[in-house]
Amino acid sequence: MTIYNFGSIVLDNFYRMPRIPVPGESVRANDVNFGLGGKGANQSIAARKAGSDVVHIGAIGFDGEHILNNLQKLKINTKHIYISSVKTGHANITIDPKGENAITFFAGANDDQALERISLGLESALPKDIFLLQNEVSLVPEAAKIARSKSMMVIYSAAPFSITHLESVYDFVDLIVVNETEHALLMEEFGSSLNKPLLITKGSKGSSYISATIQINCAAPSVKPVDTTGAGDTYLGYFASYLDQGNAIDASMEIASFASAIQVTRKGTSDAIPSLEKVISFSNKSQVKPLIFD
Repeated sequence: MTIYNFGSIVLDNFYRMPRIPVPGESVRANDVNFGLGGKGANQSIAARKAGSDVVHIGAIGFDGEHILNNLQKLKINTKHIYISSVKTGHANITIDPKGENAITFFAGANDDQALERISLGLESALPKDIFLLQNEVSLVPEAAKIARSKSMMVIYSAAPFSITHLESVYDFVDLIVVNETEHALLMEEFGSSLNKPLLITKGSKGSSYISATIQINCAAPSVKPVDTTGAGDTYLGYFASYLDQGNAIDASMEIASFASAIQVTRKGTSDAIPSLEKVISFSNKSQVKPLIFD
């Protein structure tokens, strides 16, 4: 099986701060670093490191061609990444001493998508292949509709969160992924009328899967975070990969929980995503028994 990811590709600028500035305030950074990120790229890299074949569909500018080399080194299929005349997406990420962050996002080429390119990227997709989506690219509902027509499993990360975006894609997705804040907004809007399975990431509090028939709660290993940027993407990439490899939802949540726990102890986003070998080793040594069924 294969994971297809129609997702963002972003050049990340990291600023380590004594605190995250409030409006109108200037704060001197302690350090600055640069790397590859974007929810889409992070998820693709995590899924590939977890062992899946990954096809990434997206766009970068001429200022980001080196990104292709980085993805190709990981053996991610980059054939369907378009080189746009628009600049590559950028994110300025401020990080406080506790690892919490605030992000300014410039979409750039991520908004320069085309239905023909998406269709071509999914041409070889098979029924039950996984299709990952999030809101950092344009044409998300159209892409989801194409994937649904091919009987793929569509997993939609509803971030950055927008009710309008969610409503436009709702009929074409099989699983909605949100964090705690997004989940609260989702329930405020949909309430009991929501009839899609949910995967809720809760940071240090773990994660939950909720469907009409089951709820699975998964604890998170206790670690000291350095940078929480990309933790949710690492979780989702590993989760999707383990599903793709034929594992059950609970086992997929468990491996994803350990992967994201390692990721937050490292600086950066995609560079901080751990290998499967590291995740399995950490899991074997951990005393955490993560899974609770309701």
